[in-house]
Amino acid sequence: MGVTCVSQMSVAEGKSVQQTVELLTQKLEMLGAEKQGTFCVDCETYHTAASTLGSQGQAGKLMYVMHNSEYPLSCFALFENGPCLIADTNFDVLMVKLKGFFQSAKASKIETRGTRYQYCDFLVKVGTVTMGPSARGISVEVEYGPCVVASDCWSLLLEFLQNFLGSHTPGAPTVFANRHDAVYSPADTMVQYMELFNKIRKQQQVPVAGIR
Repeated sequence: MGVTCVSQMSVAEGKSVQQTVELLTQKLEMLGAEKQGTFCVDCETYHTAASTLGSQGQAGKLMYVMHNSEYPLSCFALFENGPCLIADTNFDVLMVKLKGFFQSAKASKIETRGTRYQYCDFLVKVGTVTMGPSARGISVEVEYGPCVVASDCWSLLLEFLQNFLGSHTPGAPTVFANRHDAVYSPADTMVQYMELFNKIRKQQQVPVAGIR
């Protein structure tokens, strides 16, 4: 994989989420991008079980268990303000056995699904973010394949994003600041999706039940 930027796209004025997604994909196709199948990224939130917090009024920690169709044999566990653990898909089974320590928050499942497009050296994924049956927002992921160091290719990514998204072009992801000259990894992409999902939750004022 290369260096990836994940961002949120605002819904076009007077349009629905799905109509905006269609406008974006039409623009990609007009640029000459070719469909390369579909993708899905999902996230379920777990909170520290009350029985492990003691009587000192400690704040529970959050853990996000995520999957990405680009890595079908892997499961990503991201701790709040902490590291990212990459495990195999059996990690989901382990979480059931760890329910005495981490409990799944009710109505916390959020995901984005959409179409993958290849445009020259760029892989672009435009997805509809949903919680339950409702569309909550739009995700745009752009990956520049030939490079694995963010500082070496951000200017190229930015130029493509400006051509594609115009005034909605995002700034550099926060993860780039920590990985500026380091080799980019799949975990960095999942951190960006985690931040995107949490941002959309807050915008929709949908608190994760049982956490706060």
